[in-house]
Amino acid sequence: MRFSDLLVAAATANAYTMNSQVRLAYHGDNGMMVSWNTFDVVKNPSVQWGLSQNRLDQIATSDVSVTYPTSQTYNNHVLISGLRPDTTYFYKPLQLMNSTTEVFNFTTSREAGDNTPFSVAVVVDLGTMGSKGLTTSAGTSVASTNILQPGEKNTIDSLEANIDNFDFLWHAGDIAYADYWLKEEIHGFLPNTTIQGGAAVYESILNEFYDEMMPITARKPYMVGPGNHEANCDNAGTTDKVHNITYDSSICMMGQTNFTGFKNHFRMPSDVSGGTGNFWYSFDHGMVHFIQLDTETDLGHGFIGPDQTGGSEGFTGVDPVNATMNAQTNWLEADLAAVDRSKTPWVVVAGHRAFYLSNTGDTCPTCKDVFEPLLLKYNVDLVLSGHSHIYERLAPIADGKIDPNELENPSSPWYITNGAAGHYDGLDSLDSPRQPYSRFGLDTSNATYGWSRLTFHNCTHLTHDFVASNNDTVLDSATLFKARTCDQDRRRH
Repeated sequence: MRFSDLLVAAATANAYTMNSQVRLAYHGDNGMMVSWNTFDVVKNPSVQWGLSQNRLDQIATSDVSVTYPTSQTYNNHVLISGLRPDTTYFYKPLQLMNSTTEVFNFTTSREAGDNTPFSVAVVVDLGTMGSKGLTTSAGTSVASTNILQPGEKNTIDSLEANIDNFDFLWHAGDIAYADYWLKEEIHGFLPNTTIQGGAAVYESILNEFYDEMMPITARKPYMVGPGNHEANCDNAGTTDKVHNITYDSSICMMGQTNFTGFKNHFRMPSDVSGGTGNFWYSFDHGMVHFIQLDTETDLGHGFIGPDQTGGSEGFTGVDPVNATMNAQTNWLEADLAAVDRSKTPWVVVAGHRAFYLSNTGDTCPTCKDVFEPLLLKYNVDLVLSGHSHIYERLAPIADGKIDPNELENPSSPWYITNGAAGHYDGLDSLDSPRQPYSRFGLDTSNATYGWSRLTFHNCTHLTHDFVASNNDTVLDSATLFKARTCDQDRRRH
């Protein structure tokens, strides 16, 4: 069978099960990006919208319907602009894969300076659940503690069950783990296919993930950042011991390299925040300024990003995403310098790789060298990461030193790594003993997947909870206090 025939067959097989993968993203103070997928190119993607479910009296259109050679679908992106803050709107993309009468809704971002308390859900390293990912079984080489128990809720289930309890979902890299397809086949978890047919398997895993996420992403903005599994081909370097084959980068197809799928599938608000693509950008929401960084490429200052050619990752090298020298750190400094702390007193940064962690082999020292001076200079409050498939809450840290105030008005950023959302081969182990700055940790020995909930109570108190996906209980909670004066009059009315 020809490669093109494999893709057609896969698309046909999925036609009865795939949904349109509707997803949202904030776009500045008055916009919402609506994205969805179709099997065919759409000349003018269109979204009907309005303030009432029964009166979608507005329409937004674009000419953005993009794909790449190994994809089974086209990604359509339409911006709805001129919206009011913290307002619920109803919408419906006109060109969906499956005929439906369903009308979706979203709520726009809170105006900067609105001090109304709110919560945010955060995941990193979240993969496909079910028959092509994390489930109650796995292939060889996967620890028994890393599979789900019969009837156990997974992280996507938990997020959906709690959807009314957070304003948006932030996913800082490693999305779907579709590049695990070869590993899953070698382990005997997925049926073996030809190397040429790997693209269809890869795309089917991506599609299953985005299908699973749609009940969340069609209602809540899904803000994403890059991880190594968006950048490169994890299959390169994989060894099939049974057949004594070690695969190299020649096995990698276009959708699996150079951020290709990631670039096509999402539209983050970099154009309104001066950033670059889906890689680094910022946005305000109520009393918080949120910043997404790229720890995979474009570190600048003579450093090679872990996923770039010649970087530490050692798989398929990718290209920088911005050709301007020091583009990311120059942008970051300008962005931080422009923050109005009277309106957004909290500044929270996310990047895929951790600067500090008990699993020192999973940290990114060059990321720390490049970004940390700016985070300290501009008094960033919280830094979130993943990459290591564990949960570890650290103390506030500055240049390797624990802040003596701990969480009681520290002058250093607070660091939390939560890569325990779950994917095919599960959790990692924390080093023992843990680093002196470690304050709480969960790993494969705890056999618990989970996500982070950030609750901004006011301008002085921020609580981080680790929510166990299996039963929605909080297994770890800590509150950061910052001594500053709040303007309590700035509330939603």
